Amino acid sequence: MRALVIDSFGGPEVLRIAEVPVPPAGPGRVRIRVEAATVHPVDLATRSGALAEAGLMAGRGRTGLGWDVAGVVEETGPGVAGLGPGDRVIGMNDRLDVPLGTQAEYVVLDAHAVAPAPARLAPEAAATLPLAGLTALQALDALALPAGETVLVTGAAGAVGGYAVQLAAARGLRVLATARPADEAPVRSLGAELFVPADAPRLGEAVRALVPGGVAAALDGAVLGAAALDAVRTGGAFAALVAGGAPFPLRGIRVLPVWVRADPAGLARLAALADAGTLTPRLAGTLPLAEAARAHRRLAEGGLRGRLVLVP
Repeated sequence: MRALVIDSFGGPEVLRIAEVPVPPAGPGRVRIRVEAATVHPVDLATRSGALAEAGLMAGRGRTGLGWDVAGVVEETGPGVAGLGPGDRVIGMNDRLDVPLGTQAEYVVLDAHAVAPAPARLAPEAAATLPLAGLTALQALDALALPAGETVLVTGAAGAVGGYAVQLAAARGLRVLATARPADEAPVRSLGAELFVPADAPRLGEAVRALVPGGVAAALDGAVLGAAALDAVRTGGAFAALVAGGAPFPLRGIRVLPVWVRADPAGLARLAALADAGTLTPRLAGTLPLAEAARAHRRLAEGGLRGRLVLVP
């Protein structure tokens, strides 16, 4: 089969398509024929060596790329229940430093990292759910805000931020979103009640002008750090979604680093919300697997309203 790998760290030019054996499922695991796999900033950090520099992976020899997948189960290993060949699924590989990732023709994942795919979404759209959707879902679960409270979502036009806006609104939260001025209308269409342009010179002051005292919590999808923390009221909460993006917990604010994890129940919740029309897929475009370098360059440029998806 073909798989996207790197043998050394560097720019998009180090990406290559390797011919490798199709992996067996193995105990407690499932083999999935990949129909779509999403490109995320974590893939760029893996490729560049940033994760190895941070001590999150050793980076020895061949390393596979890709966390998200939408596809069809081809084989299940011993001990796997509830999944079988022919099932359409979504899943997430949350292991670093692996020889093969989801950006391949086949991938093997732990059964607990897989759930039935949403019936109403094409694979390319469904593939955007796992990493970005679970990150937003797990951040909101960690914040544990009661309905009626106001949450700040930065980077609300992006993949994680867009899902966070929709999930928060579905919980009965008031959403105050930040994004580029041109994105105000689409972000409000996702469920944001209030909006502050991302280029506001003093975010905290702009937020307090709309919500006296500040918001109950912030979900920092744009990694604004201290600027977003300043918008949170004393004793509130702050979800940091990127390693190293957690500000100091000033004014008694709970700072919660959110490290996304595979979770079949969470994936099932996202799939159900997608089927109900509550979640709009954060799909910015599709490219063939062979054009992964192009996807990496485009993602690095910024400004995407969702994620690019590779199709084997």
